[in-house]
Amino acid sequence: MEKKKFKPIPWIANIAFLMISLLALFPIINLLISSLRPSSELMRNGISITFDPSTISVENYLYIFTQGGNYWSWFINSLVITTITIVLSLFFSSMVGYALALYDFKGRNLIFGCVLFILMVPFEILMLPLFQLMINFNLIDTYAAVILPAVVAPMAVFFFRQYAIGLPKELMDAARIDGSTEYGIFFKIMLPLMTPSLAAMAILQGLGSWNNFLWPLIVLRSNDMFTLPIGLATLLTPYGNNYDILIAGSVMTILPIIILFIFFQRYFVAGLTVGGVKG
Repeated sequence: MEKKKFKPIPWIANIAFLMISLLALFPIINLLISSLRPSSELMRNGISITFDPSTISVENYLYIFTQGGNYWSWFINSLVITTITIVLSLFFSSMVGYALALYDFKGRNLIFGCVLFILMVPFEILMLPLFQLMINFNLIDTYAAVILPAVVAPMAVFFFRQYAIGLPKELMDAARIDGSTEYGIFFKIMLPLMTPSLAAMAILQGLGSWNNFLWPLIVLRSNDMFTLPIGLATLLTPYGNNYDILIAGSVMTILPIIILFIFFQRYFVAGLTVGGVKG
């Protein structure tokens, strides 16, 4: 029986990837340890990986669960806004991208060119006209003001268009022969084939909406309507800094994104690598 030759390259690659993973996880581990330390030690020693084990406690988390009324209000606001944004963005952006990829109609290239142009324009330039639009619609300090600008995201439209280009048009022709409507073709046949792209974009859109700080800061006014990034920022004031609660709240903020990724991870790589392999 022939012995297998030892190949050092896979071992070296695995060790290198392990080191990179530990390096990427280091800030998360540091944040988790700091969330278990009292405010006095954080102010004295700062955020660091070294700590006194005798000072470790869960009091910061107990405070959030028992007395953090505003925190849970911010958490629910972020959860509602992110959920609605994901659902509406996937629904409308997938329809637009699908139409731009598989239908021939007058002005298609012009519309796609506009999508690419908006994609290249920094959001900071669009903030002022969007803010004026929200004022005209009387939507300031509402969920709608945060959600509407992200309903048809140029990045999502471009992503879905690129994915839909690879879908077989023969299925559309066969469905038309069977008497299916265009909406039936999309929802019953083509949309299920786009599941990997939907899952990948759900993670990207959810991450962007959950961590969005600048736009909600502009259109939200009352403390009860704040999202988590804005609410946590209010814990740092000229009159006092609640670093312990801020760090513990930041750790809790990571959990929904981790859960979202766990649910859609099986489709995530497939959705992002579409078109990379042909054959």
